[in-house]
Amino acid sequence: MDISALKLNCERNGFEFIIAKTKQEALEIAKRYIVKGSSVGLGGSVSIEEIGLLDYLVNNKEIKLINQYESGISKEENTRRRKEGITADIFVTGTNALTANGELVNCDGEGNRVAAQIFGSKKLLLVAGKNKIVRDIQSALERIRTVAAVKNAARLNEKAVTFGKEPNFTSENISKKYGIITRDAPGRTIIIYVDENLGY
Repeated sequence: MDISALKLNCERNGFEFIIAKTKQEALEIAKRYIVKGSSVGLGGSVSIEEIGLLDYLVNNKEIKLINQYESGISKEENTRRRKEGITADIFVTGTNALTANGELVNCDGEGNRVAAQIFGSKKLLLVAGKNKIVRDIQSALERIRTVAAVKNAARLNEKAVTFGKEPNFTSENISKKYGIITRDAPGRTIIIYVDENLGY
């Protein structure tokens, strides 16, 4: 994939596109967008964990992190935080796929992540490894079905067992709701492309 062409296509679609060669460089870039005093919403993402951004957010006392993944909270509190996170100043997550034409394709079990990406948050910060780049929307949907949903279901089931819960995640029930973003208002969506494989 010609990354310079991908960058141009993303920028034509209104996305800011920043290239990072390493996970550490990606983290340093991401930190620039986390403004003191801002509210930060989270979407489930292995990619943001892998670059160290999740740890940075959790330990940053200068922001209001709306963290529905905090252990020990009730199901009701989890839902409340998911809803609040959608309208945060900035929503931080990964992406399931990014097409060569600069289109973002994502799926979700409950819908909060795609809702924030499509509409809710003032700013959207996405981290995308090179393994997320696909030819077109059809390829993106296929990637989600055969790679992302399968691997994420296995990861979530493993986590459920660790917490003594029933491992009832499947590739179908974690990918019920889809979002495709072909364009956005300039300045809202920031994509940090990392020249490494990240997440699923």
